[in-house]
Amino acid sequence: MRVLGRSAALATAGALLAGCAGGPGGGGGKISDDKLVLAVLTDQSGVYADLSGKNAVEAVKMAVADFKAKYGDKAVTDKIEVISADHQNKPEVANSKAQELYDRKKADLILDVPTSSAALAVATVAKNKKKLFIDVGAATTELEGKQCNKYTFHYGYNSYMLANGTGTGVTKDGGKNWYIVYPDYAFGQDMQKTFTTAIKGAGGSVVKSDPTPFPNDNFSTFLLKAPGLKPKPQVLGAMQAGGDLVNLVKQYNEYKLRDKGVKLAAGLMFITDIHSLGSDALAGTRFTDFWYWNGNAGNRAWADKFKAKTGARPTAVHAADYSAALQYLEAVQRGGTDKSDDVVKQLEGAKVNDAFTSTGTIRAEDHLLTHDAYVAEVKPGSEVKEPWDYEKIVSTIPAAEAFQQPDPSCSL
Repeated sequence: MRVLGRSAALATAGALLAGCAGGPGGGGGKISDDKLVLAVLTDQSGVYADLSGKNAVEAVKMAVADFKAKYGDKAVTDKIEVISADHQNKPEVANSKAQELYDRKKADLILDVPTSSAALAVATVAKNKKKLFIDVGAATTELEGKQCNKYTFHYGYNSYMLANGTGTGVTKDGGKNWYIVYPDYAFGQDMQKTFTTAIKGAGGSVVKSDPTPFPNDNFSTFLLKAPGLKPKPQVLGAMQAGGDLVNLVKQYNEYKLRDKGVKLAAGLMFITDIHSLGSDALAGTRFTDFWYWNGNAGNRAWADKFKAKTGARPTAVHAADYSAALQYLEAVQRGGTDKSDDVVKQLEGAKVNDAFTSTGTIRAEDHLLTHDAYVAEVKPGSEVKEPWDYEKIVSTIPAAEAFQQPDPSCSL
């Protein structure tokens, strides 16, 4: 099995303070407003708050600290501000917040943005204002497909990666007939489409697909009908995420669907979901992950620093937020400016080797970060040796296979 990533050199507090002397960008006109502003637009109180939320802001702050420690007084600027806002998982709120962040708050970059409908809204604002947006939390492939644009980058994962890992793998392992339930918005619709394609490609079939309300705390209507479908599904494909997935799994176990011959496959799951439920509630469930905090010594070293700041282990989204912020700062450093078009040129085709991935490439054709992905399985409680160590990595999906080829409909 390949290692899951490589840790960047991390800073001590003393080194950070020493690195805060003014750099060549201060007052030189190369940095707009004489500072860099990184904005984390996220879900601060809803179903995705645990997997992203306030800890995404901390991850970005860690990237800033490491960047300053690395370059010291040679940094393009020593004035780097991290701000945040809550999009409430609503595209209209994300739209207005993005405009405010770019215009009033002078953000040079917006990061994170879970919820695909919100991410697509922010991408449109970024395009119109010619400002940088690196999405980490959304899964929709539209960001590098029909709705791609020059100023938007997609980082971490997408629905193709998830379907290619979980949908294909579970089907080939014998789960031929699926019942898919998905949240009725852009993310769920994209997941339903990509999983159906992957399942059929692996020789399986989708007995039925049902959209569910978003957000939702009652899935009984859908779960109770699963064992009675014709033909009977062997797999319940749950495309929910965050708090919605937690609610669904609780009810799946309450109705004892596993005992009725309907196994669970999670389209998208995070370490925080497993922590909320307890590993026994999900033991044996396979899913596709794109970073794991205890995957190797390097990942763990970064996760230890994250835990010291937040009290929790990082999700893959948190690690990707760190990496996205760090790679943006490195691009500004290489180019000597925060002008959007220049930063885009620095990011296109860049190789990424940091605490998140050692196999990353930001594709110039569509601004998608490709990297290795992993098929994971939830450990039973008897195998959990310490808090948060809930995953067993079953196999590695190489970067060349994990993501789709560039979409011809994407024109940058």
